[in-house]
Amino acid sequence: MSDNNIIKPKTLPGFMELLPNEQILFNKMKDIIRDSYEEYGFLPLNTPIIEDAKVLLAKAGGETEKQIYRFEKGDNDLALRFDLTVPLAKYVTEYYDKLSFPFRRYQIGKVYRGEKPQRGRYREFYQCDIDIIGDGKLSIINDAEIPSIIYNTFKKLGFDDFTICINNRKILNGLFKNLELANQSQEILRVIDKIDKIGIEKVREELSKNVEENKLDIIMKFLAINGDNKEKIDQLNELNISDETFKEGLNDIKQVLNYIEDFGVPEENIKLDLTIARGLDYYTGTVYETFLNQYRNMGSVCSGGRYDNLTEYYTNKKMPGVGISIGLSRLFFQLIDNNIISAENESLTKALIVSMTDDYSYCARVANDLRKEGIKVQVNFEEQKLGKKFKYADNIKVEYVIIIGEDEIANNQITLKNMKTGEQQIMELAKAVEILK
Repeated sequence: MSDNNIIKPKTLPGFMELLPNEQILFNKMKDIIRDSYEEYGFLPLNTPIIEDAKVLLAKAGGETEKQIYRFEKGDNDLALRFDLTVPLAKYVTEYYDKLSFPFRRYQIGKVYRGEKPQRGRYREFYQCDIDIIGDGKLSIINDAEIPSIIYNTFKKLGFDDFTICINNRKILNGLFKNLELANQSQEILRVIDKIDKIGIEKVREELSKNVEENKLDIIMKFLAINGDNKEKIDQLNELNISDETFKEGLNDIKQVLNYIEDFGVPEENIKLDLTIARGLDYYTGTVYETFLNQYRNMGSVCSGGRYDNLTEYYTNKKMPGVGISIGLSRLFFQLIDNNIISAENESLTKALIVSMTDDYSYCARVANDLRKEGIKVQVNFEEQKLGKKFKYADNIKVEYVIIIGEDEIANNQITLKNMKTGEQQIMELAKAVEILK
């Protein structure tokens, strides 16, 4: 083929590809998250990446719908899933009669959004979701268990200094209703949500354009509440807001904070943060945002909340739920980019088997016996000089090389070489198993 016909390989913008050492670390993180979810009794789910566009887009609108990958194949109008929540809603509606409620599911999979790619933000990315879905009702205690799952997961990922911020949308909604600002709540929440980026004075300045001074003073007093969680609850009580939604939200957050303590989450890892306004029109109760304290600029690394009716677009049955999502692709990029983690393992193989003869049958039997013991091994079958095989072992970073020559075959033994120390010795395979395990 001429040079003119060769196509230059390139990966599309917004799609993450990793080198093997990075993929090993990525998979390890994914496995830790999965194991943590399963510890709490969540069941695995794997919904199709491609769905009927009408089903997938039933709830979509605005900016989300613009980002959907949508296409036609024959007579079918199809779309790639843009999150894991909408497919969950479809799933529990379709299989309602076969599920036990509360239904606890986790899903770890790729989703697709055609937004403009930026550093650490992708068009194809992994989400790691858990949701607890009720049939008609769902106990508030579930809202308190979620932070214990977040805490357990991030501890297992190797983090200690992080904060799970919690709020309740009813408190915010009740405040606005009490101030007769319910119709402006979306815009007010949008401004409040920027408080970390622009500061409280800028928030006041933006809100003053549309909110009367006396009402703005109460909002700012609300945003200025500080202290520990108990002190914040006391200050919320002192506002003397009579709205029933506000009172309900305050009662909910009291219960949740009390139960979080029972679930064993240390006080220093949980914070009542009244400025969290995520979800705008989606979340209806408890909301969560999780931050690594030394890297707050990364933004939330795990978020979610309580919603009243997951399946409203697919059935008349009321199905409330609570859940969280970890954006694994973005989190992984941020951790690597900030040198918080490093991808050091370049091989999953414990030992490389090399032969000094042309007969590889003994090598194959040794490899099979080791794999039966749960030891990951690889055989180098290439016709190369021994030095080149050892160089390959160095390149793939294996801990041990198993050398097999005529003497080893004759005596039913192997030679085991430690690649770090250079030490090597002839031994029975059973002894090698003890060392390699």
